[in-house]
Amino acid sequence: MEKEIMAVREREHSVMIQVDEGGGDGKDSAKKVETVVHVEGEKRQVEVKTRSRRVAALDAFRGLTIVLMILVDDAGGAYERIDHSPWNGCTLADFVMPFFLFIVGVAIALALKRIPNVSDAIKKVIIRTLKLLFWGLLLQGGYSHAPDDLSYGVDMKHIRWCGILQRIALVYFIVAMIEILTTKLRPTIIGSGHFAIFSAYHWQWIGGLIAFVLYMFMTFTLYVPDWSFVLHNTGDVNDGKRYTVQCGVRGHLGPACNAVGYVDRQVWGINHLYSEPVWTRSKACTYSSPNMGPLRKDAPNWCLAPFEPEGLLSSISAILSGVIGVHYGHVLIHFKVHSERLKQWLLMGVGLLICGIILHFTTVIPINKQLYSFSYVCFTAGAAGIVFSAFYILHKASFLHL
Repeated sequence: MEKEIMAVREREHSVMIQVDEGGGDGKDSAKKVETVVHVEGEKRQVEVKTRSRRVAALDAFRGLTIVLMILVDDAGGAYERIDHSPWNGCTLADFVMPFFLFIVGVAIALALKRIPNVSDAIKKVIIRTLKLLFWGLLLQGGYSHAPDDLSYGVDMKHIRWCGILQRIALVYFIVAMIEILTTKLRPTIIGSGHFAIFSAYHWQWIGGLIAFVLYMFMTFTLYVPDWSFVLHNTGDVNDGKRYTVQCGVRGHLGPACNAVGYVDRQVWGINHLYSEPVWTRSKACTYSSPNMGPLRKDAPNWCLAPFEPEGLLSSISAILSGVIGVHYGHVLIHFKVHSERLKQWLLMGVGLLICGIILHFTTVIPINKQLYSFSYVCFTAGAAGIVFSAFYILHKASFLHL
């Protein structure tokens, strides 16, 4: 009996040092195995318990994104080069949202790698989505209205329905539901070939394609008529004054007459949109651009209008950022060799980055965070993939002989 127990303990020691990387609930599947022996008379039972460590590269990337968010929130107003771009273009602040959505996508792939019970998984996703929506409305939907800003109140006539957490909730819900509902179609082994992993998870890409087609179709075909707005709570002679913006166009990608703003005005109502859009720092609105400054005397009316940077149509486009993140998670799960993972990640990351740059500088589709344009999706997702790969290389330097 003692010899058998000693043999099991020797096996335990050998198993403890084995590493099989893949993924788990946002965690690395480099698994440590503990063996427990129960002896009851002549019956012997061996229980194997697994513990997993977190994916260090993903945690580091998440930490960098949080630091970046804090930096641009606190210092963006002082250093215009890191603040959000007034319209077209991409600054440091414009990477925060797509980086978060990319990270959400990777985490979804790892967390839902194994789904023992589909209904339980759906319930958890719904609960988490509702929590995100609740906190989004609580933090960004209301306003502090007392002189000392110590009281909190919500004016239902002007509550802001959209926001950062609401966008994350939408992307998380759509991407996670696709992952859950296709669990029975999920492969255990990926075939050979450069595009095998894409075909293995084709439903995820079909979901992304639907979001892309819907966004592009509405952006370039939706007719945007003239519209008007009323200034509220300005405290000056313009308070309560109505302004009209002339449009009557299709496929316009400027601040005044884009389909993204039109959809939000129709769905949410103009009084429920963000009242301080970044375009107030554009050259058309102020001579101090890209800094904040007094309004130009010849500024167009739309410089005073509200606009929702986390609106409905632009959030549909943001689903692509989550889908690309899920793909990176699938690569982490199915490819066991470090060099193969990096090859998949970097080829896609560099390809997306180049695609975004070409679309922007040929002016076909400018990089624009407010519209969440396709070039913006490509450029920021490519950057996210490269940064994630860089953290992975740093963490696995000893394995890669660097």
